[in-house]
Amino acid sequence: MDSVKRSAVTPSKSRLARTFAKVLHIRAVAGVSSDDGIHKTKSHGKIKKNSTKDPPVSLYNNDEDEERQKRAVQEAFLAKLFASLSSVKAEYAQLQFSQFPYDVEGIQSADQMIVLELKNLSELKQSYLKKQLNETSLETSLLLSEIQEQKSLLKTYEITSKKLDSQIKLKDSEITFLKEKLVEVNGDNKSIEKRINSSGQFVKLENNQLSSLRPSHFIAYTRQTMKSIRVFVRLLASEMESANWDLDAAASSIELGVSFWKENHKCFAFESFVCREMFDGFNYPNFSTHPESSSEHKRRANVNFDMFLEMKSVRPADYLALKPKSTFASFCRAKYLKLVHPKMEASLFGDLNTRNLVSSGEIPETPFFFAFSEMAKRVWLLHCLALSFYPEVSAYQVKKGCRFSEVLMESVNEEAFLSSDGAPETDPRVGFNVFPGFKIGKTIFQCHVYLC
Repeated sequence: MDSVKRSAVTPSKSRLARTFAKVLHIRAVAGVSSDDGIHKTKSHGKIKKNSTKDPPVSLYNNDEDEERQKRAVQEAFLAKLFASLSSVKAEYAQLQFSQFPYDVEGIQSADQMIVLELKNLSELKQSYLKKQLNETSLETSLLLSEIQEQKSLLKTYEITSKKLDSQIKLKDSEITFLKEKLVEVNGDNKSIEKRINSSGQFVKLENNQLSSLRPSHFIAYTRQTMKSIRVFVRLLASEMESANWDLDAAASSIELGVSFWKENHKCFAFESFVCREMFDGFNYPNFSTHPESSSEHKRRANVNFDMFLEMKSVRPADYLALKPKSTFASFCRAKYLKLVHPKMEASLFGDLNTRNLVSSGEIPETPFFFAFSEMAKRVWLLHCLALSFYPEVSAYQVKKGCRFSEVLMESVNEEAFLSSDGAPETDPRVGFNVFPGFKIGKTIFQCHVYLC
């Protein structure tokens, strides 16, 4: 502990200690200490008094004395130089600090001091060039320079501390403002949520009973599924860009012969590709290729609804870990292997590790597979919900080239409704189906199409 205390105290005193040592050294060089006109010198271990008329006795020869005297003068000059530079630095810091908030007196005072110190520096420069470095009192000059430099450093630290305090207050003010803004935004979000709920977009199931199931529930979950697919498509496009894919060529290979109205419309082609693969077999139990009879569908409606309730609040990775041999796990594995081609995965990630893990029934811990599993869960939940209705919900798509129908379709590009001269287009045609539509009894959820 004592050594730690000594190490903490030493640095703060080291500069003054060195300065005092220099002063004592200068006095030793002179070999003199005045005491009422009597000079004391050391000779053979004895003290001998001399009258003021006698020359002082020195242990050094004249050349050594002159060299040491010259070095002491140079040290005093450098001490003055650095003290003046420290003063300029401190006053410049004061000048900056006084500008915000604006302080006229502080700026004028700092400006005058900077001009004064620059004059001192100019005088020091002239004395150095003319080799007029003689000092009448080296000890006093050295000590005063050191004191001036320490005062300037202390002033600089004080100004820095004031600046930091001002920045802290500013940040506290910003935090307070942002907190108030957050409360305001949360209030707006709650009011928007109430309006959405009142419009029937996010209607909750009453007591989780199959009898309370309505087409509005299916439409709400369809919108959630669309959002999840778009999140995955954005991630897929980002991975393609990182792997230096030609996105225009990739989009054109998915939808042949389609001219996109805008550059960013090619994302609809990727969305179309993902939906086509993910919804393949949607109308059949467990995405199989075999339809079931009406009686069998009615009997299994409760099973599908229970599966929907079981999975809707569970993370897909957790469900896959708990039930690796479930129908959802089989669906997720089959869709990934079909959607992500081996060449695509190797190009995007440099290997087939994710594919190999999925094939073996394991769960890859990657952001890409996490986004895919979230999307797969939404599609699976929508499938379970569709099979819970009676009569069942059926998905449909429209073919390329057919005329646009406001009853069955919703366009993702409004540009197609205007001709090149700005006049309304009366006969837009379907370029490709982006997101499938659904028929729920007499209710229709329109499919999303890209028009040419």
